[in-house]
Amino acid sequence: MPILSMFTDTTFRDGHQSLIATRMRTEDILGIIEEVDSLGFQALEVWGGATFDVCVRFLNEDPWERLRLIKKKLKNGKAQMLLRGQNLVGYRHYADDVVELFVKKAVENGVQVMRIFDALNDIRNLEKSIEVALKCGAHVQGAISYTVSPFHTVEYFVNYAEQLVERGVHSLCIKDMAGLLTPKVAGELVSALKKRFDLPLEVHSHATAGLGELAYLAAIQAGADIIDTAFSPFGMTTSQPAFEPIYYSWNEYRPLPEIDWHKVDRIVKYLTDVRNKYDAYDVKMYSIDHRVITSQVPGGMYSNLVKQLSEQKMLNKLDDVLREIPRVRADLGYPPLVTPTSQIVGVQAVLNVITGERYAKVTREVKDYVKGLYGKPPAKIDEDLAKKILGDEKPIEGRPADYIEPELEKRKGEIGLLAENDEELLIYAILGEVGKQYLKKKYEEKLYIDWNLVEKFEGGYPV
Repeated sequence: MPILSMFTDTTFRDGHQSLIATRMRTEDILGIIEEVDSLGFQALEVWGGATFDVCVRFLNEDPWERLRLIKKKLKNGKAQMLLRGQNLVGYRHYADDVVELFVKKAVENGVQVMRIFDALNDIRNLEKSIEVALKCGAHVQGAISYTVSPFHTVEYFVNYAEQLVERGVHSLCIKDMAGLLTPKVAGELVSALKKRFDLPLEVHSHATAGLGELAYLAAIQAGADIIDTAFSPFGMTTSQPAFEPIYYSWNEYRPLPEIDWHKVDRIVKYLTDVRNKYDAYDVKMYSIDHRVITSQVPGGMYSNLVKQLSEQKMLNKLDDVLREIPRVRADLGYPPLVTPTSQIVGVQAVLNVITGERYAKVTREVKDYVKGLYGKPPAKIDEDLAKKILGDEKPIEGRPADYIEPELEKRKGEIGLLAENDEELLIYAILGEVGKQYLKKKYEEKLYIDWNLVEKFEGGYPV
Protein backbone atom coordinates (compact mmCIF):
# COMPACT_ATOMS: atom_id res chain seq x y z
CA MET A 1 0.00 0.00 0.00
CA PRO A 2 1.33 3.49 -0.85
CA ILE A 3 2.59 5.24 2.26
CA LEU A 4 0.51 8.35 1.55
CA SER A 5 -2.70 6.37 1.11
CA MET A 6 -4.71 9.36 2.31
CA PHE A 7 -3.60 11.71 -0.53
CA THR A 8 -4.31 11.96 -4.26
CA ASP A 9 -1.98 14.26 -6.18
CA THR A 10 -3.70 16.40 -8.81
CA THR A 11 -0.71 18.42 -10.05
CA PHE A 12 -0.68 16.83 -13.50
CA ARG A 13 -4.39 17.21 -14.25
CA ASP A 14 -6.45 19.66 -12.24
CA GLY A 15 -3.45 21.64 -10.98
CA HIS A 16 -2.28 22.82 -14.36
CA GLN A 17 -5.81 22.82 -15.78
CA SER A 18 -6.79 25.39 -13.16
CA LEU A 19 -3.65 27.53 -13.26
CA ILE A 20 -2.13 27.40 -16.76
CA ALA A 21 -5.13 26.39 -18.93
CA THR A 22 -3.97 22.72 -19.09
CA ARG A 23 -0.93 23.62 -21.19
CA MET A 24 1.68 21.44 -19.43
CA ARG A 25 3.31 19.22 -22.02
CA THR A 26 3.93 15.51 -21.61
CA GLU A 27 7.71 16.00 -21.50
CA ASP A 28 7.36 18.31 -18.49
CA ILE A 29 5.21 15.75 -16.70
CA LEU A 30 7.59 12.89 -17.42
CA GLY A 31 10.52 14.93 -16.14
CA ILE A 32 9.35 14.77 -12.51
CA ILE A 33 6.48 12.30 -12.15
CA GLU A 34 8.69 9.41 -11.02
CA GLU A 35 9.99 11.52 -8.15
CA VAL A 36 6.45 12.60 -7.23
CA ASP A 37 5.29 8.98 -7.37
CA SER A 38 8.16 7.87 -5.14
CA LEU A 39 6.61 9.84 -2.25
CA GLY A 40 3.84 7.23 -2.17
CA PHE A 41 0.56 8.91 -3.11
CA GLN A 42 -2.35 6.50 -3.30
CA ALA A 43 -3.20 7.86 -6.76
CA LEU A 44 -2.06 10.54 -9.18
CA GLU A 45 -4.72 12.22 -11.27
CA VAL A 46 -2.99 12.52 -14.63
CA TRP A 47 -5.63 12.24 -17.35
CA GLY A 48 -9.17 13.18 -18.29
CA GLY A 49 -10.83 16.51 -17.68
CA ALA A 50 -9.53 18.99 -20.24
CA THR A 51 -6.23 17.19 -20.88
CA PHE A 52 -7.56 15.10 -23.78
CA ASP A 53 -8.89 18.12 -25.66
CA VAL A 54 -5.88 20.36 -25.01
CA CYS A 55 -3.38 17.68 -26.05
CA VAL A 56 -5.05 17.48 -29.45
CA ARG A 57 -6.30 21.05 -29.93
CA PHE A 58 -3.30 23.05 -28.75
CA LEU A 59 -0.29 20.83 -28.01
CA ASN A 60 -0.34 18.51 -31.04
CA GLU A 61 0.18 15.58 -28.67
CA ASP A 62 -1.45 12.17 -28.59
CA PRO A 63 -3.42 11.98 -25.30
CA TRP A 64 -3.34 8.18 -25.42
CA GLU A 65 0.44 8.16 -25.73
CA ARG A 66 0.64 10.57 -22.78
CA LEU A 67 -1.36 8.14 -20.68
CA ARG A 68 0.78 5.16 -21.69
CA LEU A 69 4.06 6.98 -21.01
CA ILE A 70 2.87 8.18 -17.59
CA LYS A 71 1.63 4.74 -16.61
CA LYS A 72 5.08 3.27 -17.31
CA LYS A 73 6.60 5.73 -14.83
CA LEU A 74 4.24 4.95 -11.93
CA LYS A 75 5.47 2.33 -9.46
CA ASN A 76 3.52 3.26 -6.33
CA GLY A 77 0.38 5.30 -6.98
CA LYS A 78 -2.44 4.42 -9.34
CA ALA A 79 -3.08 6.37 -12.55
CA GLN A 80 -6.37 8.22 -12.11
CA MET A 81 -8.57 10.05 -14.59
CA LEU A 82 -11.61 12.32 -14.42
CA LEU A 83 -14.51 11.23 -16.64
CA ARG A 84 -17.58 13.39 -17.30
CA GLY A 85 -20.04 10.50 -17.50
CA GLN A 86 -21.86 10.48 -20.82
CA ASN A 87 -19.80 13.57 -21.82
CA LEU A 88 -16.59 11.53 -21.49
CA VAL A 89 -13.84 14.14 -22.04
CA GLY A 90 -15.84 16.29 -24.45
CA TYR A 91 -18.59 18.86 -24.26
CA ARG A 92 -21.71 16.99 -25.31
CA HIS A 93 -23.35 13.65 -24.66
CA TYR A 94 -22.01 10.79 -26.77
CA ALA A 95 -23.79 7.62 -27.82
CA ASP A 96 -23.43 4.53 -25.67
CA ASP A 97 -21.16 2.79 -28.19
CA VAL A 98 -18.66 5.68 -27.94
CA VAL A 99 -18.83 5.58 -24.14
CA GLU A 100 -18.23 1.83 -24.08
CA LEU A 101 -15.21 1.97 -26.37
CA PHE A 102 -13.68 5.00 -24.68
CA VAL A 103 -13.89 3.56 -21.16
CA LYS A 104 -12.52 0.23 -22.35
CA LYS A 105 -9.57 1.87 -24.12
CA ALA A 106 -8.86 4.19 -21.18
CA VAL A 107 -8.43 1.19 -18.90
CA GLU A 108 -6.41 -0.73 -21.49
CA ASN A 109 -4.04 2.22 -21.91
CA GLY A 110 -3.37 2.62 -18.20
CA VAL A 111 -6.24 4.18 -16.22
CA GLN A 112 -6.65 2.37 -12.90
CA VAL A 113 -8.94 4.75 -11.02
CA MET A 114 -11.84 6.34 -12.86
CA ARG A 115 -13.56 9.23 -11.09
CA ILE A 116 -16.91 9.58 -12.81
CA PHE A 117 -19.26 12.52 -12.35
CA ASP A 118 -22.17 14.25 -14.01
CA ALA A 119 -22.57 18.00 -14.09
CA LEU A 120 -26.24 17.76 -13.10
CA ASN A 121 -25.90 14.81 -10.70
CA ASP A 122 -28.26 12.93 -13.02
CA ILE A 123 -27.55 9.26 -12.36
CA ARG A 124 -28.84 8.31 -15.81
CA ASN A 125 -25.81 10.05 -17.31
CA LEU A 126 -23.42 7.85 -15.31
CA GLU A 127 -24.93 4.40 -15.58
CA LYS A 128 -23.23 3.33 -18.82
CA SER A 129 -19.73 4.54 -17.92
CA ILE A 130 -19.94 3.01 -14.43
CA GLU A 131 -21.16 -0.29 -15.85
CA VAL A 132 -18.35 -0.52 -18.42
CA ALA A 133 -15.60 0.64 -16.04
CA LEU A 134 -16.63 -2.02 -13.53
CA LYS A 135 -16.53 -4.71 -16.23
CA CYS A 136 -13.06 -3.54 -17.28
CA GLY A 137 -11.70 -3.90 -13.75
CA ALA A 138 -11.05 -0.25 -12.91
CA HIS A 139 -11.56 1.18 -9.46
CA VAL A 140 -14.72 3.22 -10.00
CA GLN A 141 -15.19 6.32 -7.91
CA GLY A 142 -18.60 7.97 -7.98
CA ALA A 143 -18.30 11.73 -7.62
CA ILE A 144 -20.90 14.09 -6.22
CA SER A 145 -20.83 17.48 -7.96
CA TYR A 146 -21.05 19.84 -5.00
CA THR A 147 -22.67 23.22 -5.28
CA VAL A 148 -24.71 25.67 -3.22
CA SER A 149 -28.35 26.50 -3.89
CA PRO A 150 -31.71 26.35 -2.11
CA PHE A 151 -32.06 22.79 -3.46
CA HIS A 152 -28.61 21.36 -2.68
CA THR A 153 -28.80 20.16 0.91
CA VAL A 154 -26.83 17.51 2.79
CA GLU A 155 -29.83 15.23 2.39
CA TYR A 156 -29.84 15.83 -1.38
CA PHE A 157 -26.17 14.84 -1.69
CA VAL A 158 -26.55 11.75 0.53
CA ASN A 159 -29.52 10.57 -1.53
CA TYR A 160 -27.53 11.04 -4.71
CA ALA A 161 -24.60 9.12 -3.20
CA GLU A 162 -26.99 6.25 -2.51
CA GLN A 163 -27.78 6.08 -6.22
CA LEU A 164 -24.06 5.86 -6.97
CA VAL A 165 -23.55 3.13 -4.38
CA GLU A 166 -26.47 1.17 -5.82
CA ARG A 167 -24.65 1.18 -9.19
CA GLY A 168 -21.64 -0.52 -7.60
CA VAL A 169 -19.00 2.22 -7.20
CA HIS A 170 -15.98 1.32 -5.07
CA SER A 171 -15.58 4.73 -3.43
CA LEU A 172 -17.20 8.15 -3.22
CA CYS A 173 -15.87 11.65 -3.82
CA ILE A 174 -17.23 15.05 -2.86
CA LYS A 175 -16.21 17.08 -5.92
CA ASP A 176 -16.24 20.74 -4.92
CA MET A 177 -15.09 22.24 -8.21
CA ALA A 178 -15.73 25.88 -7.29
CA GLY A 179 -14.28 25.77 -3.77
CA LEU A 180 -17.58 26.59 -2.06
CA LEU A 181 -17.48 23.92 0.62
CA THR A 182 -17.41 25.61 4.03
CA PRO A 183 -15.93 23.94 7.13
CA LYS A 184 -19.37 23.49 8.69
CA VAL A 185 -20.93 21.84 5.64
CA ALA A 186 -17.79 19.80 4.98
CA GLY A 187 -18.01 18.32 8.46
CA GLU A 188 -21.74 17.65 8.19
CA LEU A 189 -21.58 16.12 4.71
CA VAL A 190 -18.56 13.92 5.39
CA SER A 191 -20.10 12.72 8.66
CA ALA A 192 -23.42 11.94 6.98
CA LEU A 193 -21.78 10.03 4.11
CA LYS A 194 -19.46 8.05 6.38
CA LYS A 195 -22.36 7.15 8.65
CA ARG A 196 -24.52 5.98 5.74
CA PHE A 197 -21.97 4.16 3.54
CA ASP A 198 -19.11 1.83 4.33
CA LEU A 199 -16.95 3.06 1.45
CA PRO A 200 -13.77 5.15 1.22
CA LEU A 201 -14.63 8.84 0.94
CA GLU A 202 -12.45 11.36 -0.87
CA VAL A 203 -12.77 15.15 -0.77
CA HIS A 204 -11.80 17.37 -3.68
CA SER A 205 -11.92 21.16 -3.42
CA HIS A 206 -10.34 24.34 -4.74
CA ALA A 207 -8.76 27.25 -2.88
CA THR A 208 -10.28 29.94 -5.12
CA ALA A 209 -12.46 31.56 -2.47
CA GLY A 210 -10.12 30.82 0.45
CA LEU A 211 -12.34 28.05 1.82
CA GLY A 212 -10.57 24.94 0.53
CA GLU A 213 -8.01 24.51 3.31
CA LEU A 214 -10.63 25.12 6.00
CA ALA A 215 -12.99 22.61 4.41
CA TYR A 216 -10.21 20.02 4.20
CA LEU A 217 -9.35 20.25 7.87
CA ALA A 218 -13.03 19.96 8.81
CA ALA A 219 -13.38 16.97 6.47
CA ILE A 220 -10.32 15.31 8.01
CA GLN A 221 -11.75 15.76 11.49
CA ALA A 222 -15.08 14.31 10.32
CA GLY A 223 -13.45 11.15 8.99
CA ALA A 224 -12.59 11.73 5.30
CA ASP A 225 -10.29 9.00 4.04
CA ILE A 226 -8.53 10.76 1.16
CA ILE A 227 -7.83 14.41 0.30
CA ASP A 228 -6.89 15.86 -3.11
CA THR A 229 -3.92 18.21 -3.16
CA ALA A 230 -1.40 19.60 -5.66
CA PHE A 231 2.19 20.64 -5.04
CA SER A 232 2.39 24.31 -4.14
CA PRO A 233 3.58 25.65 -7.55
CA PHE A 234 0.38 24.18 -9.01
CA GLY A 235 -1.76 24.49 -5.89
CA MET A 236 -3.86 27.16 -4.19
CA THR A 237 -6.00 29.94 -5.69
CA THR A 238 -8.02 28.32 -8.50
CA SER A 239 -6.37 24.93 -7.95
CA GLN A 240 -6.47 22.51 -5.01
CA PRO A 241 -5.02 23.38 -1.61
CA ALA A 242 -1.28 22.72 -1.57
CA PHE A 243 0.00 19.32 -0.46
CA GLU A 244 2.75 20.55 1.86
CA PRO A 245 0.68 22.42 4.51
CA ILE A 246 -2.21 19.93 4.39
CA TYR A 247 0.19 17.03 5.00
CA TYR A 248 1.87 18.96 7.83
CA SER A 249 -1.47 19.84 9.44
CA TRP A 250 -3.00 16.37 9.10
CA ASN A 251 -0.05 15.05 11.10
CA GLU A 252 -1.49 16.81 14.13
CA TYR A 253 -4.73 14.82 13.87
CA ARG A 254 -3.25 11.46 12.89
CA PRO A 255 0.39 10.39 12.66
CA LEU A 256 1.32 10.16 8.97
CA PRO A 257 4.29 8.38 7.36
CA GLU A 258 7.45 10.46 7.22
CA ILE A 259 8.27 11.99 3.85
CA ASP A 260 11.54 13.18 2.39
CA TRP A 261 11.34 16.97 2.52
CA HIS A 262 14.51 17.30 0.43
CA LYS A 263 12.67 15.42 -2.32
CA VAL A 264 9.70 17.76 -1.88
CA ASP A 265 12.09 20.70 -2.30
CA ARG A 266 13.36 19.30 -5.61
CA ILE A 267 9.83 18.69 -6.87
CA VAL A 268 8.72 22.20 -5.95
CA LYS A 269 11.76 23.76 -7.65
CA TYR A 270 11.14 21.77 -10.83
CA LEU A 271 7.42 22.59 -10.93
CA THR A 272 8.12 26.28 -10.25
CA ASP A 273 10.31 26.37 -13.34
CA VAL A 274 7.64 24.54 -15.34
CA ARG A 275 4.94 27.02 -14.34
CA ASN A 276 7.18 29.94 -15.30
CA LYS A 277 7.63 28.32 -18.70
CA TYR A 278 3.89 28.68 -19.34
CA ASP A 279 3.61 32.26 -18.14
CA ALA A 280 1.55 33.27 -21.19
CA TYR A 281 -1.27 30.96 -20.05
CA ASP A 282 -1.01 31.62 -16.32
CA VAL A 283 -4.15 32.78 -14.54
CA LYS A 284 -1.88 35.03 -12.44
CA MET A 285 -4.24 35.10 -9.52
CA TYR A 286 -2.22 36.18 -6.49
CA SER A 287 -4.88 36.06 -3.83
CA ILE A 288 -8.27 34.56 -3.15
CA ASP A 289 -11.30 35.96 -4.94
CA HIS A 290 -14.27 36.44 -2.63
CA ARG A 291 -16.51 37.02 -5.67
CA VAL A 292 -16.41 33.28 -6.32
CA ILE A 293 -18.56 32.78 -3.23
CA THR A 294 -21.43 34.45 -5.08
CA SER A 295 -20.52 33.73 -8.72
CA GLN A 296 -19.62 30.07 -7.96
CA VAL A 297 -17.14 29.98 -10.84
CA PRO A 298 -14.89 26.88 -10.62
CA GLY A 299 -11.11 27.14 -10.99
CA GLY A 300 -10.73 25.97 -14.59
CA MET A 301 -13.69 28.06 -15.71
CA TYR A 302 -12.28 31.19 -14.06
CA SER A 303 -8.86 30.88 -15.74
CA ASN A 304 -10.46 30.27 -19.14
CA LEU A 305 -12.91 33.15 -18.64
CA VAL A 306 -10.05 35.55 -17.88
CA LYS A 307 -8.11 34.33 -20.92
CA GLN A 308 -11.10 34.57 -23.29
CA LEU A 309 -12.11 38.05 -22.17
CA SER A 310 -8.48 39.20 -22.39
CA GLU A 311 -8.18 37.92 -25.96
CA GLN A 312 -11.32 39.86 -26.88
CA LYS A 313 -9.97 42.95 -25.08
CA MET A 314 -13.02 42.85 -22.81
CA LEU A 315 -11.43 42.01 -19.45
CA ASN A 316 -13.10 45.16 -18.11
CA LYS A 317 -16.39 43.19 -18.36
CA LEU A 318 -15.22 40.46 -15.94
CA ASP A 319 -17.09 41.87 -12.93
CA ASP A 320 -20.30 42.15 -14.96
CA VAL A 321 -19.93 38.56 -16.18
CA LEU A 322 -19.26 37.28 -12.65
CA ARG A 323 -22.46 38.97 -11.50
CA GLU A 324 -24.44 37.58 -14.44
CA ILE A 325 -23.31 33.96 -14.02
CA PRO A 326 -25.35 33.25 -10.85
CA ARG A 327 -28.42 34.89 -12.46
CA VAL A 328 -28.17 32.62 -15.51
CA ARG A 329 -27.55 29.64 -13.25
CA ALA A 330 -30.74 30.35 -11.28
CA ASP A 331 -32.72 30.77 -14.51
CA LEU A 332 -31.51 27.35 -15.66
CA GLY A 333 -32.43 25.45 -12.50
CA TYR A 334 -29.23 25.81 -10.43
CA PRO A 335 -26.90 23.41 -12.27
CA PRO A 336 -23.54 22.84 -10.55
CA LEU A 337 -20.92 24.76 -12.52
CA VAL A 338 -18.62 22.09 -13.90
CA THR A 339 -17.91 21.01 -17.47
CA PRO A 340 -20.05 21.19 -19.56
CA THR A 341 -22.60 23.23 -17.59
CA SER A 342 -19.94 25.77 -16.57
CA GLN A 343 -19.32 26.50 -20.25
CA ILE A 344 -23.05 26.56 -21.04
CA VAL A 345 -23.80 29.05 -18.26
CA GLY A 346 -20.56 31.02 -18.68
CA VAL A 347 -20.88 31.61 -22.42
CA GLN A 348 -24.52 32.62 -22.05
CA ALA A 349 -23.60 35.05 -19.27
CA VAL A 350 -20.92 36.60 -21.49
CA LEU A 351 -23.44 36.96 -24.34
CA ASN A 352 -25.99 38.56 -22.01
CA VAL A 353 -23.41 41.12 -20.91
CA ILE A 354 -21.99 41.85 -24.36
CA THR A 355 -25.35 42.23 -26.10
CA GLY A 356 -26.79 44.29 -23.27
CA GLU A 357 -30.02 42.28 -23.37
CA ARG A 358 -30.46 39.03 -21.48
CA TYR A 359 -31.06 36.04 -23.81
CA ALA A 360 -31.30 38.22 -26.91
CA LYS A 361 -28.93 35.65 -28.35
CA VAL A 362 -29.02 32.06 -27.06
CA THR A 363 -26.40 29.43 -27.76
CA ARG A 364 -27.24 26.03 -29.22
CA GLU A 365 -25.95 24.44 -26.02
CA VAL A 366 -28.39 26.43 -23.88
CA LYS A 367 -31.26 25.34 -26.11
CA ASP A 368 -30.19 21.68 -25.84
CA TYR A 369 -29.84 22.06 -22.08
CA VAL A 370 -33.33 23.51 -21.71
CA LYS A 371 -34.65 20.73 -23.94
CA GLY A 372 -33.24 18.17 -21.50
CA LEU A 373 -30.50 16.77 -23.70
CA TYR A 374 -27.91 17.19 -20.93
CA GLY A 375 -30.13 15.69 -18.23
CA LYS A 376 -32.55 16.85 -15.58
CA PRO A 377 -31.65 20.12 -13.80
CA PRO A 378 -31.74 20.11 -9.99
CA ALA A 379 -34.59 22.65 -10.00
CA LYS A 380 -37.25 23.70 -12.47
CA ILE A 381 -36.16 26.02 -15.27
CA ASP A 382 -37.92 29.37 -15.42
CA GLU A 383 -41.06 28.68 -17.50
CA ASP A 384 -41.08 31.97 -19.42
CA LEU A 385 -37.43 31.55 -20.31
CA ALA A 386 -37.97 27.94 -21.43
CA LYS A 387 -40.80 29.09 -23.69
CA LYS A 388 -38.67 31.89 -25.13
CA ILE A 389 -35.81 29.49 -25.88
CA LEU A 390 -37.73 26.43 -27.11
CA GLY A 391 -40.78 28.00 -28.71
CA ASP A 392 -43.19 25.17 -29.50
CA GLU A 393 -40.63 22.41 -28.90
CA LYS A 394 -41.16 20.18 -25.88
CA PRO A 395 -38.42 18.99 -23.50
CA ILE A 396 -37.52 15.30 -23.65
CA GLU A 397 -38.60 13.03 -20.81
CA GLY A 398 -36.21 10.05 -20.88
CA ARG A 399 -32.50 9.33 -20.49
CA PRO A 400 -30.64 11.77 -22.77
CA ALA A 401 -28.35 9.14 -24.31
CA ASP A 402 -31.36 7.13 -25.47
CA TYR A 403 -32.04 9.91 -27.97
CA ILE A 404 -28.58 9.54 -29.57
CA GLU A 405 -28.11 7.08 -32.41
CA PRO A 406 -25.00 4.82 -32.32
CA GLU A 407 -22.07 6.84 -33.65
CA LEU A 408 -18.99 4.70 -34.15
CA GLU A 409 -19.73 3.17 -37.55
CA LYS A 410 -20.64 6.55 -38.94
CA ARG A 411 -17.46 8.12 -37.53
CA LYS A 412 -15.37 5.28 -38.98
CA GLY A 413 -16.79 5.99 -42.41
CA GLU A 414 -16.16 9.72 -42.07
CA ILE A 415 -12.55 9.52 -40.87
CA GLY A 416 -11.49 6.59 -43.04
CA LEU A 417 -7.76 5.82 -43.20
CA LEU A 418 -6.84 8.76 -40.96
CA ALA A 419 -7.71 6.61 -37.94
CA GLU A 420 -5.50 3.51 -37.76
CA ASN A 421 -6.88 2.22 -34.45
CA ASP A 422 -9.67 2.62 -31.92
CA GLU A 423 -7.78 5.29 -30.00
CA GLU A 424 -7.48 7.51 -33.07
CA LEU A 425 -11.10 6.84 -33.99
CA LEU A 426 -12.08 8.09 -30.52
CA ILE A 427 -10.03 11.26 -30.98
CA TYR A 428 -12.22 12.05 -33.98
CA ALA A 429 -15.48 10.80 -32.45
CA ILE A 430 -15.02 13.03 -29.40
CA LEU A 431 -13.38 16.11 -30.87
CA GLY A 432 -14.86 16.18 -34.36
CA GLU A 433 -13.15 18.55 -36.80
CA VAL A 434 -10.42 19.41 -34.27
CA GLY A 435 -9.63 15.71 -33.98
CA LYS A 436 -9.72 15.27 -37.75
CA GLN A 437 -7.21 18.05 -38.34
CA TYR A 438 -4.89 16.56 -35.71
CA LEU A 439 -5.08 13.11 -37.32
CA LYS A 440 -4.58 14.59 -40.77
CA LYS A 441 -1.41 16.33 -39.65
CA LYS A 442 -0.20 13.16 -37.95
CA TYR A 443 -0.88 11.17 -41.12
CA GLU A 444 0.93 13.70 -43.30
CA GLU A 445 3.95 13.63 -41.01
CA LYS A 446 4.07 9.85 -41.25
CA LEU A 447 3.90 10.00 -45.04
CA TYR A 448 6.70 12.55 -45.10
CA ILE A 449 8.92 10.36 -42.92
CA ASP A 450 8.18 7.31 -45.08
CA TRP A 451 9.01 9.28 -48.23
CA ASN A 452 12.42 10.23 -46.81
CA LEU A 453 13.13 6.57 -46.11
CA VAL A 454 12.11 5.62 -49.63
CA GLU A 455 14.53 8.17 -51.15
CA LYS A 456 17.46 6.33 -49.55
CA PHE A 457 16.90 3.41 -51.90
CA GLU A 458 18.71 3.74 -55.22
CA GLY A 459 16.32 3.59 -58.08
CA GLY A 460 13.27 4.78 -56.11
CA TYR A 461 10.80 2.42 -54.40
CA PRO A 462 12.26 -0.77 -52.90
CA VAL A 463 11.06 -4.02 -54.39
